[in-house]
Amino acid sequence: MHLAYPAVLAVLLFCTGLYGVLARRNAILVLMSVELMLNAVNLNLVAFDVWLRDALHSGQALTLFTIAIAAAEIGIGLAIVLAVHRNRGSSDVDRLRDTAETDDAEALPGAEDDDDPDAARGVTADQATAPAGKAKKAEATA
Repeated sequence: MHLAYPAVLAVLLFCTGLYGVLARRNAILVLMSVELMLNAVNLNLVAFDVWLRDALHSGQALTLFTIAIAAAEIGIGLAIVLAVHRNRGSSDVDRLRDTAETDDAEALPGAEDDDDPDAARGVTADQATAPAGKAKKAEATA
């Protein structure tokens, strides 16, 4: 068997995974696309191991290592996605940008009002009253 066949298949798999990472908004589909890219790399490792007739089968050993790393990555990635979905109600990657921390020194939109200390920190009214609401909910359930 020629080396070109698995190499072309691996390129197609990798390009499909790359498109999925760049074009998708759902975090679970992005993780699936990363797995597709890793499987394309695994296919290349095994194909080159067979083509080079390596006595130690280092390509196949590295493939097993990559599979173990991919399994750990998926486990941690799914845990993060589920935690974000539980808190935000969506696993949309574009909506996760508002979770980024901002520097207090940079000017935040809507922070022109110097009378309100929460507005200067970039805290909205809903965020400022959230701890009080959680305390009332905890008292109600106790």
